[in-house]
Amino acid sequence: MIWAMILAAGESKRMGKPKLLLPFGEKTMIETIVATVVSSKVEQTLVILGSDQEKIEEKIKNYSVKIVYNRDFRSGMLSSVQCGFKFLPEETRAVLVVLGDQPKISTTVINKLIDAYKSSGKGIVLPVYKKERGHPVLIDVKYGEEVENLSPDVGLRGTVYNHPEDILEVDVETLSIFQDIDSESDYKRELEKKE
Repeated sequence: MIWAMILAAGESKRMGKPKLLLPFGEKTMIETIVATVVSSKVEQTLVILGSDQEKIEEKIKNYSVKIVYNRDFRSGMLSSVQCGFKFLPEETRAVLVVLGDQPKISTTVINKLIDAYKSSGKGIVLPVYKKERGHPVLIDVKYGEEVENLSPDVGLRGTVYNHPEDILEVDVETLSIFQDIDSESDYKRELEKKE
């Protein structure tokens, strides 16, 4: 079973307001990414919440997702990934780690990563545009214990860099794998592109 883990626990410090609740097209940013993920080839979706938990939960209540609260969300993104890995059931084969602030990611990119994982036998699958790596990242659960023991100053990259022989880079024809929204200017830029 392949799970998606949407990281939606951050405090949006640079934005100064809850960015995942901002409008993005006809929905909010978090609804946009959740709708994309649940309509892809992932079999289950986990949303990791922290800051603004109740408001975000209200927005995604009609989607078929499991919600986990990361009490340690102020420690950074890695704490949410680690929290999610602890929740995964035994039959999980791999996890697609998705940033909650990347609303332009498409089912095409997600499905391409999943297909590549299934056909390649590689444990870490990354999207690449013009030789540059982006998100989301698909990780086999054989790395679960390692991820749970990573240090916050290393982050998830620690597992990626530790296993270069087990990485598959998948070429995609989209900049969306780099386009996360951290600031007001990022948000305005992405909205303008959307129109």
